[in-house]
Amino acid sequence: MDTRNHIQIMEVVAVNPNVRKSRPFILGTSVTVADVAMAKNYHNLDADGIADWYGLTLPQVYGALAYYYEHKEDIDRTIRDQIKKAEALKDKRVGGQNSLLP
Repeated sequence: MDTRNHIQIMEVVAVNPNVRKSRPFILGTSVTVADVAMAKNYHNLDADGIADWYGLTLPQVYGALAYYYEHKEDIDRTIRDQIKKAEALKDKRVGGQNSLLP
C-alpha cells in the first residue's frame, strides 16, 4: 500500500496545544481546518475558491478537507461552539461605539 498521500496530508495539518487553542491548523498559516470546513459548508466554496479566499495552495486545501472528514464530528462540534459564542456576543452587544464588533 502506497502511504505517500497519507503522509503528505499529515504534513499539511498540525495540532499543537500552544497554537490556535489546540485546533487543527494548516502548517505555515493561521487558517484552521474548521475555517476551511466553514468555507466549504457554509459559504459553498469549492477547493479553488477556498484556496483563493485564504491564500492557500490546492494541496493545503485538500489536506485540510481530508483531515476534516477524518475528524468531522469533533470539528463540526467546534464550529457549532464558535457559532454559539459569536451569537452570544452579538446578543450581549459586546463592544462599544468604536468597537470592531458590529
